[in-house]
Order: sequence, then structure tokens, then C-alpha cells
Amino acid sequence: MSNKITFRSKKELFSFLLDKRTLIVIAVLTVLTTILFILGIGVGSTVIHPVEVVRTLLGQGTEKNMLIIETLRLPRVIIALLVGAALGVSGAILQGIIRNPLASPDIIGITGGAALAAITFITYFSESLSIKWLPAAAFLGAFFIAIIVYILAWNKGVTPIKLVLIGIGISAVTSSLTTLMIVLSPNNEASQAYTWLTGSIYGASWENVYLLLPWVVVFIPLALICSRSVNIQGLGDDIAKSLGSRVQLYRIILVLISVALAGSAVAIGGAIGFIGLIAPHIARKLVGPSFGGVIPVSAIIGSLIVLSADTVARTAFLPLDIPAGVFTAGIGAPFFIYLLCRNRNL
Repeated sequence: MSNKITFRSKKELFSFLLDKRTLIVIAVLTVLTTILFILGIGVGSTVIHPVEVVRTLLGQGTEKNMLIIETLRLPRVIIALLVGAALGVSGAILQGIIRNPLASPDIIGITGGAALAAITFITYFSESLSIKWLPAAAFLGAFFIAIIVYILAWNKGVTPIKLVLIGIGISAVTSSLTTLMIVLSPNNEASQAYTWLTGSIYGASWENVYLLLPWVVVFIPLALICSRSVNIQGLGDDIAKSLGSRVQLYRIILVLISVALAGSAVAIGGAIGFIGLIAPHIARKLVGPSFGGVIPVSAIIGSLIVLSADTVARTAFLPLDIPAGVFTAGIGAPFFIYLLCRNRNL
């Protein structure tokens, strides 16, 4: 029995295959995400029973529950899901085109560029401009650094290893400048900057949801459309070119998609680390190396990780609200060390 499901349009304008194992994994992960979504909304300083959470989401809850859920908790939970999905797919793209299991948005300086721009805004423009412009500043910083990295790595094309090496150097520079700016800034601004750098979605609002949602809805499907190119590039640039793939064009498009997802996620959620590293690895363990399956599974796993971390962060130490990035780093740092040890001979 075939393990593939074939879909064809009536006029056979398009067709695609779906792996049954991938569909099962996506279905199971979706159920887990839904359960955690309901539990995450219900827990907090005021605990709401899951049944009441569902009733409130359907518009049948009490006024008190409506206020707590729709105003305070629901936007934060949705932001956690969107940020995790964006970072997971961004990391999967980078690992696919760079062909390096250690690649993530941090490696080529995307997160560093967003952080530097955000700290610059907090230090020099927070008094003259509204804080609502902070996400825009972080997003522009990520794009600017990505352009610099790509220009410096370009020499009749961009090779994966050169992109990584240039990215590591630029990331180190942005990290140094960010630290210097924090040290020189006033105490209040430094505290705000440290919280943002740690990665926190505290105070998320519906405005943040509306700002991030279009990027996720547009660029994750675009990544799926380009997934076949990543599978071909995995064979090596020479083989990919011989098969007719426009390697450099697709590499530029995929890098831009990765930057758009990571930059928008970091702009809203702060520098939440290691999601782009962990999620794609777990996805490949579950569904194999095919990029068409890795992308949606990485998105769901990224959402699960960020939502779990944020739920624990805001409930484990009440009344304190710990940044979610503290918990993702606690998971991601040992995982990164494990990957370094496993790939030390590569």
C-alpha cells in the first residue's frame, strides 16, 4: 500500500503528493496544540476551567471570563503561537539552504540586527516616538543586517559556508554594539532593553496580533511553495543547477522569507532564542528530511515550544512574570551543545 496521497486538479493544472505519516504527525501535533491552547488560556492568577474557556471563546462565558480571556490572555497565547511558528519555519529554511544542522536565525545575524535596532530605538527614540514603533525598528534592523550579510557573502553567487561565516562575524559585531548601548543607557531603559533581549511577550495586545499575523499567513505558504527547491539544493549546487534549478534566485527568495519571518517574530516577541534551531530538528526526526513536511511540522513544534515556555513563565512564579526566553534558552542551550558534540567531526 502506498504511503502517499495524490491530489490533482480536475484539469490537471497542478498536482501534489502528501505523505500519510506527515499528515498523521500534523494531526497529532495540532490536537496537542489545541489542548495546550485551551489550558494556556485557563491558567494564571485566576484559574478558569477548560470547559468555561471553550464556552467563553464561543461567546457564552461570563463577563468576568470574557474580560480575562479576550482582553488579557487570548492575544498573548495567539502571539506565542505565531512567534513560535515564524521562528520554527525561519530556522528550517536556513538549515535547508545552508545545509548546516546548527543554522538558525541567530547564526546569520537576523536576530542580532533586530536586537540592535530595537535597543537603538529604546535608547535614543523612546522619548520622542511612540513605543508602538519598536516592532518596525526591529524588523528594519533584521532586513538591513541580512542585506549586508548577503552583499558581503556575494561573489558570483553565495555559497552556504560563506553565508554562515559572514553571518557569524556580523552577529558578533551587532552583539557587541548592543551590549555597549545597554551599558551606556540609563538604568530604566537598560532594564527594558534586557527584558526585550531575553524574549518576552508580556503585555501582548490585539494590535500585536494584527501586526504579526499577515507576515505568518503570507510567508509560511511561500516557504511551502519553494520547498521543492530546497529539496533539490540539498543535493549540492552543481547537481541542482544540472537539474535546471535556479539556485541563486531561490536562495535569495528563501533568505528573504526567512528574514521576514524571523524579523517580524523578534520584533513582537523579543529575542526568543533557539526555537529556530530546535523545531526543525524535531520535525525531521518525526517526518524525515523532505522540506514539504518539515515546514508545517516545524511551525507547529515552534508554536508548542513558545506557548509552553510562556505558559510556564507566567504561572510558575506568580506574581512574577518571567520572560519566556529564559525557559527556551534552558532547553535550547543543552540541545545546542548536544548538536555540537554530535557534529564535531563533520
